[in-house]
Formats: sequence, structure tokens, C-alpha cells
Amino acid sequence: MTTKPTAAPALSAPAPARATARTWAGLGVLALALLLIAVDATVLDLAVPAISADLAPTTPQLLWIIDVYSFVLAGLLITMGTLGDRIGRRRLLLIGAAGFGLASALAAWAVSPEMLIAARVLQGLAGATLMPATLGLIRSMFADRRQRTIAISVWGAMAGSGSALGPLLGGWLLEHYWWGSVFLVNLPVMALLIVLAPFLVPESRDPNPGRFDLASAGLSMLALIPIVYAVKETAAHGFSWLAVLAAVVGVLAGAMFLRRQGRLADPLLDLDLFRRPPFRAAALTNLLSVFALAGVLFFGSQYLQLVLGRSPLEAGVLLVPGMVGSIAGSLGAAWLVRYWRPVHVLCGALLVAALGALLFLLLGADPSAGVTPFVLGFTLIGIGAGVALTVSADMIISSAPAERAGNAAAISETALEAGVALGVAVLGSVVMGVFRHGLDASSVPAAHSGAARESLGGAVETARVLPESAATALLESARTAFVSGVHWAATGTTVILLLTAVMVYRAARAKTSPD
Repeated sequence: MTTKPTAAPALSAPAPARATARTWAGLGVLALALLLIAVDATVLDLAVPAISADLAPTTPQLLWIIDVYSFVLAGLLITMGTLGDRIGRRRLLLIGAAGFGLASALAAWAVSPEMLIAARVLQGLAGATLMPATLGLIRSMFADRRQRTIAISVWGAMAGSGSALGPLLGGWLLEHYWWGSVFLVNLPVMALLIVLAPFLVPESRDPNPGRFDLASAGLSMLALIPIVYAVKETAAHGFSWLAVLAAVVGVLAGAMFLRRQGRLADPLLDLDLFRRPPFRAAALTNLLSVFALAGVLFFGSQYLQLVLGRSPLEAGVLLVPGMVGSIAGSLGAAWLVRYWRPVHVLCGALLVAALGALLFLLLGADPSAGVTPFVLGFTLIGIGAGVALTVSADMIISSAPAERAGNAAAISETALEAGVALGVAVLGSVVMGVFRHGLDASSVPAAHSGAARESLGGAVETARVLPESAATALLESARTAFVSGVHWAATGTTVILLLTAVMVYRAARAKTSPD
């Protein structure tokens, strides 16, 4: 009697290689680069009054100075993410670090609004080479899924804390130096990155990248820039045919871009990823959580300084709880997703951020008003944004194959930077539009009324040259009008975050298409 031979057991796939100490040190280098990029997105928020007094920009110019950096980043991230897949992500990182340092030096010594805007554009161009490289390299450096989630948590903590650290760092520098000093801190950090990255960060690229489509790169920029321009100009100056034309151009370019991606064998943007509801929810959450954070930082710093009369350093200190909340949310996200589905975690993060935005309705226009509603509201927004940023980035980057890590990273960061740009543009424009409509400048001479209506900083500067009674009336009206604008922006932000939470919840119940 013969026995049937027993089948050999199936071989299991080898476990992914674990990260070494050198790999974690390389993560520290990448985190340092990301921290500086995030800091530069918000470091100017507290410098708005100083820039207004020194360079005398108009309201549109001031908005461009603040958000053109993130705006250019958003427009170029997809292009640069794909470029990094082709030429090497570490090489792109080093090129970006050198360019970022040079652009920072130019910004520090800008002598006109136009020169500062141009320097911020160059910073955005260099930053666009850095950001996809950092997240794309993390995808290739950390093969183990759990370790990668922790690494992305660190990445998210740097992105969130950098946005909140910007005003604190800016406040300290403005207490001791001129406003241009906020850019000079970039130089030693970028120099350190250039020295350490070749030793600690391995090179990675797509071995079969396909053809680079220059037309898609141009269309991706043409889709975003005109739309944000139209939003800002309409809010600042009302309806105009130029703004309408810009919006139409942006929408048409976006439609052409998406249509072209669907036809290309090697698209600049992989649209197949968006067929899965959780992926769409992650990208949308990435955008809107940062939308709320950036908008609050833009008008919040002005509120603390120009309404409550706090110094730049005091205002920066009051933003520290939000920074800590953002770090805690980012690092805690890796723990949360062990017990709950990621999409549910995203939904909860949006609800926390919405509650924080709602608390801004309690802000008062009197200089003696308490800061508790602001600090608590900003802290909740920081926690919610920190969790949402990390979980959504992990969902996005983990869904892509390693060779397309740069493209997936670009999708995540495009949503992030678009959120920063749109948060400043939309919420900042809402605040300034309500401010301009509600300001009573009847006590201001005609020669000064234009400057008073340009911005809250302009009204404060105008009050200094007026008689005491006229100055008091102008300041009371300006503070009340500005806080009214903040209330409108907070209401809009709350509604947007709640609607997004509903969409995320629906995405959790939807069936995903097969991979």
C-alpha cells in the first residue's frame, strides 16, 4: 500500500525588510526639510503688520505675499513628483534645497512688494521639488507597513507643527530683528540637508517611468492659478470680467488636464486611484483640514496683534497649544488607526476641527477680550488637522506601488498645498471683504480713507495720524468689522468641515473598486 505524497506547504512571502538606525536618521533629515517648508507657509502671518508698514502693499499684494508660496507649490507638486520618479527623488531633494536657500535670501532683502512676491514664487518652485521627494522617499525607505505608518506620522507631525511653529518663530524673530529675518533661518537648515542627505538617504526612482508629458505639466499649473486669482480678486474688488475670464480659463484647463490624463499611457496624475471612495475622501480631507488651519493662522495672527494688542512674540506663544495639538494629533494617528478604520478616524478628525472653528464665533472685538476661545478653538483645529493630515497621507501613499511613490506623494501634497493657498485666499478674502464693507471711515479724511480700507493694519496705521477722537472711532469700527469677518469665515469653515465629514462617512460605507 502506497501513500499519497503530502503536498509541500506553500511558501509564504518574505517579510518586508525592517528599517535600520540609518534609515530612521534619514527620516530625521527628511523631516527637517519638511519642517522648514511648512514653517515658510505660515511664518509671514505675524509679519503682516511689519510688511504693511515697510513695503506698503495693497490688499491683493499682501494676499499674494502670504499665499503665492503655497499656490506655486500646489501647481507644481504633481509635475515635480513625477519628475522625481524619473531623475531620482534624492537628487530632486538636493536641487530643491539649494534653490530654496537662494530664494530665501532674496526674500529676506526684498525692497518692494513685487520683489517679495517674486521671491516667494521662487521659494514655491524650490519647495515643490522638496515636498514630493520627502514623502516619496519615505515610501521607498520603509517597506514594513507599520513602520511606514509611524514614519508618515512623523512626517505629518512636521507638516502640522511647522505650520504652527511658523508664527511662533516669526514672533520671536520680529521681537529682535527686522521682518526679513524670518527667511534667513532657512539657510543653515538647507545647508545641513545638502551635507547629510547623500549619506543617510538612499536614492530611489521609477525604473520604467515612461514619457514625461510637458503639456500636462503646463495644464496643471494653468488649472489652479487662474481660479485662485479669480477668488481673491472678486473678494477684494467685487465682480469683474477679468476675474470671470480667469475662472473660466482655470476650469477649462482643469477639464483638459483631466481628459488628457485619461488618454495617456503614462499620465502625470493617476486618475485610477480616485475611483476608490476612501482615496477620494482622504484627498479631500487632506485639503480641507489644512484649509481651515491656514485660514485661521492668517486672520488669527492679525486678530491677536491688531485687535487684542498683543506683541508678535505674545501672539506666537498663544499659538503654541495649537502647535502641540497638531503634533499630538499627527503622532497619535498611528495609534488610532490600529483600533478604528482610517476613514472613520478621518471623519472624527473633521468633527473635532469643526468644533474648533465654531468656537471662533465667541471672539470679541474689545482689546480686553479673553483669549480662551481663540486658544481652545485653534487647539482643536490643530488636533483635527494633525490626525487628518497623517491618516489621509498614509492612505494615499500606501495605495500606490513603490515605483509611483512620487506621483502618489504629489497627490497628497497637492491637496495639502492647495488647501493652504485656498484657505488664505478664500477665508482671508472673506474676512477682508466683510471688513471693508463694515468699516465706518466717515471720521477719516479723504486722503487717508483708501489706506484705512485696505486692511486692518492699514486702519491701525491711519489711526496714528488722526486726532484722538477720530482715531478712537476708526479703531473701534475697524476691530468690530474685522471680527465680524472672522465670524463669517469661522461659520463657513465649520459648515465646510461638517459637510466633508458627511462625505467621508458615506465613503466609509461605499464599496471600493478592485485594485
